[in-house]
Amino acid sequence: MPEFAECRDPRELLDLSGRKGLVVGIANEHSLAWPAAMHFRQAGAELAVTYVDARAKPYVAPLAEQLEAPIFLPCDVTAANELEAVFAAITERWGRLDFVLHAIGSVPPADLHGRLTDCSEDGFSEAMRVSVHSLIRMARLAEPLMPDGGSLMTLSYLGGERVVENYNVMGPVKAALEASVRYLAHELGPANIRVNAISAGPVPTRAASGLTGFGRLLDATARAAPLRRNIQADEVGRAALLLASDYTSGITGEVLHVDAGVHIEGPVPASATSNPPEEPK
Repeated sequence: MPEFAECRDPRELLDLSGRKGLVVGIANEHSLAWPAAMHFRQAGAELAVTYVDARAKPYVAPLAEQLEAPIFLPCDVTAANELEAVFAAITERWGRLDFVLHAIGSVPPADLHGRLTDCSEDGFSEAMRVSVHSLIRMARLAEPLMPDGGSLMTLSYLGGERVVENYNVMGPVKAALEASVRYLAHELGPANIRVNAISAGPVPTRAASGLTGFGRLLDATARAAPLRRNIQADEVGRAALLLASDYTSGITGEVLHVDAGVHIEGPVPASATSNPPEEPK
């Protein structure tokens, strides 16, 4: 692999040369984690990349190769020791870590599409375990690898702040994720480790595009947003690059809205959609 100064894209204004990062959550080229990873790499960072299972590997492997990722490992956070194995590989190869992007979530479809009132205990537990507690685990594993500080980032959605019709169980789950960001920021701040969330507007990811009514949600969001449009995945990627850089060294515990401003407006009309965007995969 060439020196990272040589790998930098001159169009990237921010410089992450020499930085080491972990990206968890790339499922394919439509994942929100993918443009973030591209911007990290183009800025000069060296990346560890994971895939959730054998079915996902063929879709993620070409992307990891494009990123020239020297660490490419499975990471199903519900499987015993897989997350720990990723951090062990990072420790062995690099001995340190500068930033982590956590971009995963899961909930059984029946619980996502049904009312929160009817959510199963198992479905609620799975959603919290994958979407929230995995960030806490990553923070614990990353802390000793960040002796000089670092940046932890996760992805959220507006449904964690206020009711979005049919977001159902994922509303409380994203609220818990954002609360965890604040508490982790409080606890890790003395170590100069920043923890922030990006609250992304709806984007046609693999998880979201198959949901009934998603197109109507996109239309309604574009009408309600001050910018009168939906966001592009690359806008989330650029925000992640900013949070990974020293330009946000004084920002922690924040939920950064990258949603064309829709969070400042009234709710998206319930009649506009029968299903919200699922969490980024």
